[in-house]
Amino acid sequence: MPVHKIINDPVYGFITIDDELIFKIIAHPYYQRLRRIQQMAMAHLVYPGAVHTRLHHSLGAYHLMCIALQELTRKGVEITQQEQQAAKIAILLHDVGHGPYSHALEQVLAEGVHHEKISLLIIEELNKIYDGKLQMALEIFNDTYHKKFLHQLVSGQLDVDRMDYLTRDSFFSGVIEGYVAYDRILKMITVYNGELMIEEKGIYSIEKFLIARRLMYRQVYLHKTVVSAEQMLQRIIKRAKHINALCQEPLNSFINTPLQNVTLEQFCCLDDADVMMAIKTWCTHTDKILALLCNGILNRKLLKVKYFSEFINESFLNQKQVEASEKLNISIEEATWLVFAGEATSSTYDFDNTPINILYKDGSIKNVSEVDDALINESLRGNIKKYYICYPSL
Repeated sequence: MPVHKIINDPVYGFITIDDELIFKIIAHPYYQRLRRIQQMAMAHLVYPGAVHTRLHHSLGAYHLMCIALQELTRKGVEITQQEQQAAKIAILLHDVGHGPYSHALEQVLAEGVHHEKISLLIIEELNKIYDGKLQMALEIFNDTYHKKFLHQLVSGQLDVDRMDYLTRDSFFSGVIEGYVAYDRILKMITVYNGELMIEEKGIYSIEKFLIARRLMYRQVYLHKTVVSAEQMLQRIIKRAKHINALCQEPLNSFINTPLQNVTLEQFCCLDDADVMMAIKTWCTHTDKILALLCNGILNRKLLKVKYFSEFINESFLNQKQVEASEKLNISIEEATWLVFAGEATSSTYDFDNTPINILYKDGSIKNVSEVDDALINESLRGNIKKYYICYPSL
């Protein structure tokens, strides 16, 4: 009996699953774990509605991939049924390697290992489970498949991944400035010389896309309270590793065991619930710093943050550390866990990455950075970089 499942998504309405292999992948525990991974980490402490998960996002990206493939085939681009299935699987699993609280703990729990590397390991494992049926999806994910535009739909500067997370994060956070006209953009995509491009009449939709991305970083992703909460979350895990704080498995293996001894199976059992359970347990830990940080996250008593346009003055940082040391009756070394400086950066457009190309009616091609459009040029100009200091409210 053919598979035909529908999922009611708050952003797009009904999402259809009509492929048996894809349905099996969605039902697999490795994929279902994404229900327990927050998409926007600690942003819900600022935007209470931002509690959607990686599963929501991956299904949304899958839905946009379906639309994109349908549009390209309508325009005469040759994409076989097997290639369509593979591209859908590749986007469905593109974020399956995310650990607890997504990007916030990516370089803390599994130091030096990017989530895309773990996604690759999981896709390879699923390929074994399903007798090699994910091989083409692996090639598309790795950008080794000969039709480059399929990888560009999965991972590029105008991929369906970005289209969904901007649309979805805007929807759930309530920050309407992040909304992008994804439907218009998908109508404007085309393939020329094997590369994904945007038709000339889609320039203004790209303009809105770039502006929305810039505004979401300014207002949401780099919001000072979000930065504070995510820095505290990172320092909780770092402090727990520093003092060998005990917790339940599987998190305990990531805290108290060398990373090379941790298995993929253990990683695939790890989610936000494990970290939050540990935080609740450590609220009464004998280590004052760990307990203070955990109580801060649990009860939203966050470190204060101040943004600056220049590097934080070393004497100002030292002054704040001394104040914390005296007020909290802790050593200067302990105070450095609560008073610290850093920088938050993002770029709207990566000039060194796969470009967004505009295909003109006369057959000429321009990188979007070369388009004569004031708003686009303003949006692409420079990185967003802010220097910050975090310190306790005394």
